[in-house]
Formats: sequence, C-alpha cells, structure tokens
Amino acid sequence: MTRAALILLSVGVALFIALLAWQGFGSVASTLMVAGWGLVLVAAFHLLPLLLDAGTIFILSDGKRRRHGFRVAILARWTGESVNSLLPAGQIGGPVLMVRHLAHHGMRMRDAAAAITVSTTVQAVSQIGFALFGLAIFAVYATGGESQNVRKAAMIAVVVLALCMAAFYLAQRRGLFGRVLRLASSILGKRDWSGLTAHADAIDVAVRQLYSERRRIVAGFCLSFTGWLVGTGEVWLALHFLGHPVGWLDALLLESIGQAIRGAAFAIPGSLGVQEGGYLLLAPLVGLPSEAALALSLAKRARELVLGVPGILYVHLSERNWQRRQASRIPVAD
Repeated sequence: MTRAALILLSVGVALFIALLAWQGFGSVASTLMVAGWGLVLVAAFHLLPLLLDAGTIFILSDGKRRRHGFRVAILARWTGESVNSLLPAGQIGGPVLMVRHLAHHGMRMRDAAAAITVSTTVQAVSQIGFALFGLAIFAVYATGGESQNVRKAAMIAVVVLALCMAAFYLAQRRGLFGRVLRLASSILGKRDWSGLTAHADAIDVAVRQLYSERRRIVAGFCLSFTGWLVGTGEVWLALHFLGHPVGWLDALLLESIGQAIRGAAFAIPGSLGVQEGGYLLLAPLVGLPSEAALALSLAKRARELVLGVPGILYVHLSERNWQRRQASRIPVAD
C-alpha cells in the first residue's frame, strides 16, 4: 500500500468511526440488528445489478465469440467489485484483476484491458446519468432551505465525478497506456521498455477501436444505467428490513445521490466514511432518522462482506491454480 493510500484509508476510517460515535454505536447497532437475516436477502438482491454490469463487460469484450463468455464476465465483475469494496487498492485493483481474469480465460491481454477500461468508463458515465436523473426528481420533489444545501452538495459530487471521467476519457483517446509507460521509462530509465510500450500502444489502439463501435457502447450504457436503477431496490429492501420503509422515489433519491457522493470520493478505499456522511446528509429529506441512515450504510457494508469475502477467496484460488497451470507447461530440463 502506498503512503497516499494509507493516509486516505486512515482518513476514511477516522471519519467512519467519528460518524458512528456521533450518532451512538448502540442506537445504530440496534437498528441494524432489526434487519436480521434480511441482510442476506439484501445481499442476494445485489446479484441483479451485478449481472447487468457483467452484461456490459460481456458486450464490450465480445463474449459471444467465446465459450462460457457470460459466465467469465460475471466472475470478472464479481471479483473486481469485491476487490474495490474490501481491499485498499483504490479503484485500480478491481479493474486490474478483471483484466487478468478475462486474459486467463482466453482473451488477448490488449483486448481484455480495452474491454475493462471502456466498460469502467461506460459504467461511470451511466452513474453520472443516474445521479442527474435523481437530481431532476429531487428538484421537483424537495423544497426548502435544507434541500437547497443538499442539492448543492450533490451537484458538487456530480461535477467532481464528471470532471474525473471526462479527464479519464480524454486520456484514453490520446493514448493513456502508452503515455504512462513512456513517462515511467523516462523516470526509471534502467531497462529496455520498448516491449512494454509496444503492448501499451496496442491497448490504446484497441480502446479507440472499441469506442468506434457505437452500438456496443450504447448497449453497455443502457445495461449499466438499468443496473443503477435496479440498485434502487436494494435500498428499498434494506430499509424495509431495518423497520424504516420508504417509497420508491425516496429510495431512488438515496441511491442516486448517495452513489454520486460515494463515487466522487473514489480515492478513499471503499469511500469509507464518505458513504455514511452522504446518507446522513440525505436522511432528513426522506424523513429517515440518522441512526437508520447509518444502519442503511452498514447494511450495504455487510452486503459487501457477504459477497466480497468469497470473491477475494475466489481470486486467491484462481490465481494459484493459474500459476500452477503455467508452471506445469514449463518443460523440465533433463
């Protein structure tokens, strides 16, 4: 873990603990305990948006040409999400593992890297669209001075997320991977980087080719946007089991703007503390008690553990099995 990642993780943990202490550990825990086994159903429901996101990877990786393409895409999405949620690797570790997973199952590395890079961008753009959709409803639905403050905070989060995605997209169009490798070679300069930069340039070409296939991009966007909409059901279901049921519009408001706030804090591992603060900010707008808002965030954290721990275990086992297969192909000297 880099020093910057460690500092950001420490900030997130401190904010997370401070928010829980402010609201009272006991009251939040007692609210969370009301859900009981309902949290398992919340975790199971999350499989629906996960499958839709896997569909985006399937389309952009042209999985129809390979056997078991959709199953591979599901496993890639599951492992990537698990790493992004539970490990202090920022938002880089998940995509890297997804690329490796696709490559281990028959894709060329450059095509796998292009598919995951573009699918990550498409998902982020659809998240911005989902947040704007929530803000549009919020503009009609909420009134008063307090709602104005929340709207400003939400707009700031959306703008930050949009600027980051615009910069990421422009970097891809201008040869992101090749530029990064050349910068690294100029800084380190102790070895021949020509082979690596050639691979990086090939990835850049594959990325640009993939962006030119507009039907696949639009189809991926539609699947990702649908996944965000379906994710509203997770909030609705969690609050139902927590004993604080809300309507669909309230759940949409919490999910769309809450996810935008979390997305804007992508540099903090798991957006720890920021997600909780976002739900506390939005809670009064839907008549949700503060302890219920924090319990909702913890219910999502519990879902990340329920699905993420097996995902990380699968990553460990699949990487070990792949290394064994690679070792078995190395000829033994007489």
